[in-house]
Amino acid sequence: MAVAIRFSRQGKKKSPFYRIVAADKRDARDGRFIELLGTYHPTTKVLKLDNERYEKWIKVGAQPSGTLASVIKRTARAAAKPA
Repeated sequence: MAVAIRFSRQGKKKSPFYRIVAADKRDARDGRFIELLGTYHPTTKVLKLDNERYEKWIKVGAQPSGTLASVIKRTARAAAKPA
């Protein structure tokens, strides 16, 4: 089974938020998932991620989606930047 770490869209129309999930690649975007890893609110740019579980899935071969990888990289860069 190929596992993808990706966004699952939630929320109401014009006001989205996303769950970060580990899911089988063949399942629908908002469908069944294996594990919930965090959330992302694009309007406020708040990312909450269980880094320990995320790293575990990466180690066993799960592939993050391109959008998710870029959001994680951007927030990590912003957190590392001195204030």
